[in-house]
Amino acid sequence: MGDSSDSVSVDMESISCGGKEYLVKTCYGVVSVTVVGDLDKPALITYPDLALNHMFCFQGLMFCPEACSLLLHNFCIYHISPPGHELGAAAICPDDPVLSADDLADQIAEVLNYFGLSAVMCMGVTAGAYILTLFAMKHRHRVHGLILISPICTAPCWTEWLYNKVMSNLLYFYGMCGVVKELLLKRYFSKEVRGCSQVPESDLVQACRRSLDERQSSNVWRFLEAMNGRPDISEGLRKLKCRSLIFVGDRSPFHSEAHHMTIKLDRRYSALVEVQSCGSMVTEEQPDAMLIPMEYFLMGYGMYRPSHFSVSPRSPLSPSCIAPELLSPESMGLKLKPIKTRISLQV
Repeated sequence: MGDSSDSVSVDMESISCGGKEYLVKTCYGVVSVTVVGDLDKPALITYPDLALNHMFCFQGLMFCPEACSLLLHNFCIYHISPPGHELGAAAICPDDPVLSADDLADQIAEVLNYFGLSAVMCMGVTAGAYILTLFAMKHRHRVHGLILISPICTAPCWTEWLYNKVMSNLLYFYGMCGVVKELLLKRYFSKEVRGCSQVPESDLVQACRRSLDERQSSNVWRFLEAMNGRPDISEGLRKLKCRSLIFVGDRSPFHSEAHHMTIKLDRRYSALVEVQSCGSMVTEEQPDAMLIPMEYFLMGYGMYRPSHFSVSPRSPLSPSCIAPELLSPESMGLKLKPIKTRISLQV
């Protein structure tokens, strides 16, 4: 899939279904991890949103050739699935305890130990972003940086709690029924791609709808219960010294949460990219909008895309002209205008 040279060969079909799956036994149960890329490269771990796995949360990003090249050139990617969310997963035994958000964060540490990883880069979407942020707060020395998509950091407000409770009861008594799928699709996508009576829903939404049919409803219920009981971690964010890059769609139901999180993070180490006309799952709905911000972000770590992509009109960056540090949000804002994103400036 990748090597340590200055270029990387990208096979799009192998990305969509490739990689090697490991079933890692932890004290919190078995967790599926799909590894893609060169094991000798630095590690990037991913964690998806509720009811999803990497196939339906990061596939759009990996189908973007330039973004895929950027990531696979610099990283070996470890896609961690929430317990029981991997393809073909069986229902978790009802007698097993329901894990908390803290348990899921500690489980990540055990996964890293299994692969002999000391410190990693993290990328998570909404619920997955929360779990990875909590992991970074508990194990600060093990996280180099955070790339968070539509993240959450507070305890559920009463409207979210009630919303989740309705979905939880439906999952428990009726399984992955039509109402639950509609609630989840509203969580993930903007109205534009979900369609309406006059406009059919997009192929992306249809594929996601089919993928939800494959989830074990009891396993989704467990993850939802963990997230509905999550604690507020916003006051501890200031202590994080790793760099953080936050993406959020302006149509995301978690839009205000992402802004709140940006305010709580140390502004010297964080930047917010607001993607227009997009829901929560920027990785699927508008993955191209993530490319240039990620390039700047990773250049702060001395990383870059292979040279044969550097002439792209969407990304006129040259590693030699970028200082080896995270660029300020002001500088990022100037560079990001061509891809129609908005930057929240924290000054």
